[in-house]
Amino acid sequence: MNTARQLRDKLDRVRALLDAGEPTLSELAVSVGLSASHLQRRFTDKFGLSPAEYLAQRKLGALKSALRDGSDVSAALYDAGYGSPSRVYEGGAAKLGMTPARYRAGGAGEQIRWSIADTALGTALVATTVRGVCMIELGDDPVALETRLRQEFPQALLERVDSGRDEFLAPRLRAVADALAGKQAQVPVDLIGTAFQKKVWDALMKIPRGQTRSYAQVARQIGQPRATRAVARACAGNHVAIVVPCHRVVRGDGSLGGYRWGLPLKQQVLQRERAA
Repeated sequence: MNTARQLRDKLDRVRALLDAGEPTLSELAVSVGLSASHLQRRFTDKFGLSPAEYLAQRKLGALKSALRDGSDVSAALYDAGYGSPSRVYEGGAAKLGMTPARYRAGGAGEQIRWSIADTALGTALVATTVRGVCMIELGDDPVALETRLRQEFPQALLERVDSGRDEFLAPRLRAVADALAGKQAQVPVDLIGTAFQKKVWDALMKIPRGQTRSYAQVARQIGQPRATRAVARACAGNHVAIVVPCHRVVRGDGSLGGYRWGLPLKQQVLQRERAA
């Protein structure tokens, strides 16, 4: 096994440990045989977040899922791993942009900046909250793309901006354009969905480039082997094209199955990744 592959495997192991608990940086370093500083640097290079930031995002994601699913606010805070309600606001860990109660109520007033750009895969609408990219839609008709955005976030405050002049959106749009062009790019995302959907989407982001998994394999990976159809529905509900790589999920017989943005595009992206 070459050194680069060994490092990738170690970083994936670190991510798995963070998904399973709350280890310290020192504990993670010992677990994979790297120095703490080297691990911190390389993990950040690969995932766009430090281990501590990744853990904070995971806990916040658990909180958001519980709130979206209707859990009591206090119970959701504790179940997500926050020792007290105040902890969710400390150290920048909470980036809901609103109180948990308001998020549970539907997020009315959420501010979303968006723009439309030409990319390697055609016209793309890119929308982002303060936390990350919440929507990447592909299609030929800009009006239809905007309609889909408004249907997805009917109560949000939507602001179309000039991506070339907006200091907030411009770097995020460049990262998305790089990702759609097949380049390695760190795209911060704000995945909005049910707890099950986000579990599926997280599993998809762990599928290596150039590889595929069947819907059944993904279902087994998330610990719900009988949820194959639900996995397929979660893939169809993905609104973050390419960055959440639902194109890497195929049928058990190897055929492409479905794809939100059309099977020709799915085949094109898969072929490009396999050739890289």
